[in-house]
Amino acid sequence: MTLLKKSTCRVLIVAMLALSFQTARAGLIGTEQAAAESRAPSPRSLVMSALERSDTAAQLQAQGIDLAQARERVASMTDQEVRELAGAIQSAPAGGDSGSTVAVILALAIIFIFAFRM
Repeated sequence: MTLLKKSTCRVLIVAMLALSFQTARAGLIGTEQAAAESRAPSPRSLVMSALERSDTAAQLQAQGIDLAQARERVASMTDQEVRELAGAIQSAPAGGDSGSTVAVILALAIIFIFAFRM
């Protein structure tokens, strides 16, 4: 029994010394940083606002995609999918017929194709 206790104690000592103890760091953030984070739109709201645009809705309907189904699909997308789609929307050039509408329509069409195949 004594050998078992000594071995257990040695293993525990080695394990505690081998494991690094991490400390938590807390800090204050500035008012500007907190306000900027609260004002930034979420990726899901960005995609939904793109769907609400009249030209996007018209293009979706021209492609045969119901706007209500598109909203439901965006609501059921994972956070990663929404972030990718929102990134595509934000990285598109602004103004005129920039193709952002086409990018949104294409992305939604691909999502619908994969959703209805499964």
